[in-house]
Amino acid sequence: MSLNPVKVQHFSLQSRVKRPSEPTASRKPASILLVEDNPGDAGLVREALEEHGVEGELTVVIDGEAAIELIQDIDSQRLTCPDLIIVDLNLPKKSGRDVLECIGRSLICRQAQVVILTSSDAYDDQQNAMRLGVSRYLRKPSRLGDFISLGAVFKAIIENS
Repeated sequence: MSLNPVKVQHFSLQSRVKRPSEPTASRKPASILLVEDNPGDAGLVREALEEHGVEGELTVVIDGEAAIELIQDIDSQRLTCPDLIIVDLNLPKKSGRDVLECIGRSLICRQAQVVILTSSDAYDDQQNAMRLGVSRYLRKPSRLGDFISLGAVFKAIIENS
């Protein structure tokens, strides 16, 4: 891919949940795309996923323009779309809405499970996101424990997709 490595980071998710009776090979590793410009929030999402036993790959893209380029690369190279796409609405360069519109036009990713994770509580933002096909609209919690509990929501979406 031609994307700037500063704008795209890859992390291996390591489950913090110990399940000795369940071999990890029985679960398919998840592929998650997080479009988030705030490094602190991106770190909290990663922690929330690991805390709730999600294993796999997390790709973090820091602006809307880079996210659109990544979705277009997936389409042009016929790559697999992530199992879950988490998008903040307030992004630099291109908005989260622009990213959602790109996902909707994508031949490969248009059926992806998409979650909005944003600080916006505006009714219009919620309605536009739902119209553009998001699975869930979540407001970023202000308390750490509530933020970490979002991992259970993300895990359920991945497991039910």
